[in-house]
Amino acid sequence: MKANKLRELSGPELEQKLNSARNRLFQLRFKNTSGQLKNPLEIRLLRREIARIKTILVERELSGKKEV
Repeated sequence: MKANKLRELSGPELEQKLNSARNRLFQLRFKNTSGQLKNPLEIRLLRREIARIKTILVERELSGKKEV
């Protein structure tokens, strides 16, 4: 998902997406280790999505602190 679409989501929605992405990453890593994963590129893409979500959460946290 693109960063622009992620910025439109609320904080709890982003947290939920982050948790589901982390769970999915765990499953993909497990499948990769056992040799069942057909496309290992999915792991990289998911890691990048997690990084995008975490970046947006930190941006919101920092912008909230600067306003005070």
